Amino acid sequence: MSSNRKSWDSFELMRTAAQEGDAQAQCYLGVCFQNGQGVQQDYTEAVKWLRKSAEQNDPVAQCYLGVCYWMGQGVPQEFGEAAKWLREAAEQGDPAAQFNLGTLYETGQGVPQNYVEAVKWYRESAERGYPAAQFNLGVFFEQGQVVEQDFTEAAKWYLRAAEQELAPAQCNLGLCYQAGRGVEQDTQQAVKWFIRAARQGDKTAQHNLGLHYASVDAAEEAAVETAKNTPH
Repeated sequence: MSSNRKSWDSFELMRTAAQEGDAQAQCYLGVCFQNGQGVQQDYTEAVKWLRKSAEQNDPVAQCYLGVCYWMGQGVPQEFGEAAKWLREAAEQGDPAAQFNLGTLYETGQGVPQNYVEAVKWYRESAERGYPAAQFNLGVFFEQGQVVEQDFTEAAKWYLRAAEQELAPAQCNLGLCYQAGRGVEQDTQQAVKWFIRAARQGDKTAQHNLGLHYASVDAAEEAAVETAKNTPH
């Protein structure tokens, strides 16, 4: 969706366009208030501008407004309203909204819990390149929940998310290589992905890396002992 977004040469021009009713400018101004970029952070003001834009059917604004209701930022927390706005954006193809709507279905917040719907929206988002959705879809394939268990599909989606530097996906991909699940067993590849995840602070990857190096050290020590005790 972002490929056809407008840009403005200055904050003031963007603010003026928002005041004149431009939906994309209103969306950007809302995001600026939400993040405190160029203005004092103000969630209430953010919601005001995001709503103006969302009511003009801007999918990015609808997604942000849905998240505001989900988190209770600038409005009272209201999962039903969150789901409503996220659905509006998701149906227009916004990948972040599709991921978030999938999460609501997985957790049963604002909608009845429905894993089939969750997977549907995760897949829509994943196919548009959204890494968190790619990871979640991989988990569903690995666990065989709702979809038929398919380690190859799981590894495929983990790889797509891992290449976008999503640490949990890098860790899970490392585990796939370590066990030979969905990919050829390859310890070097496993270690490579554990390292990339561990550098981002992923605790599971750090633990897995520690276990790997401990087992390598133990094997080397055993080999030395064996060599010492082997008569020449």
